[in-house]
Order: sequence, then structure tokens, then C-alpha cells
Amino acid sequence: MSDHLVFMMGEFEAIFPTDRQYAKNHMWALPQAAGVYRFGFTAYAVRLLQDVYFLEWSVDAGATLAERQEMGAIESKKAESALYAPMAGRLPRFNDELLSDPSTINVDKYGRGWLFEIEGSGLLLSAADYINHLESVWEVTQRTIKGQLND
Repeated sequence: MSDHLVFMMGEFEAIFPTDRQYAKNHMWALPQAAGVYRFGFTAYAVRLLQDVYFLEWSVDAGATLAERQEMGAIESKKAESALYAPMAGRLPRFNDELLSDPSTINVDKYGRGWLFEIEGSGLLLSAADYINHLESVWEVTQRTIKGQLND
């Protein structure tokens, strides 16, 4: 892996490559072409979700999204959650492989487990700024998950 930063989630190391940017909704963004970003779940999100087994989209490729617009849902061992657009823009494509096997998110979150691409712009954070954000929400997160990291 390229250079990365680490955030400790209890005993678990969440690794964040520095070759990409991050959204506050716990997705990474890797530039693909001018104005196009590929998004996926960060190590933090994957650790909290644990064992993703279902993914569905409520929008179609080609759709125009508003920032924070609901765009799908995910289910895992630990959570069932709506998914929201990390930035405004046009959605050129999804990672169709995940619809038949979303478990790739668990094993290759920064590679083949990517979710979708958006052509647009929005506020994205550096790896260091994202870790600062995690530090600010970690205490609340720990109270919310009530020991599930120890399972």
C-alpha cells in the first residue's frame, strides 16, 4: 500500500491511504479523470459495518445527485443503513460487480470494493483532516456502538 495514516479504533487499526481524499460520510475519493472521483467505504466504515452482505441503489447511473441525497442502502452483520451522496454531481457509473457480491467491500475496500463514481465537486478532506474529524466523533461513536468492536 502507498503511504497511509492510521486511526486507532480501540485495538483495531483503521488505515487511510494518503493518495486519496475523504468525505465526512466515511467514504474515500480517488480522482479518476478531470472532475471524476471514484468512491468507496473507508476502513472506519467497513469496521463499523462488519461483513457487508447486501447493497442496493435507488438511483440509476447517469443521475444527477445533490450532496447528501439518499442514493441507496446497505446491510451488514452490524447495521442497516441508507447511503448518501458524498458530493453533488453526475453519477456516471456504479461498480456493478458489488451488486452480485458486495462482500468484496470487506476484503478490498480501497481497490475492487469501490462503490461508484461521481463527476462533480464537493468538500473533500485530506487523510490527516479526515482523521481529525474521526477524533472529534470517536467518543460519540463508541457510546453508540456499545462494545460491538469487542465482538
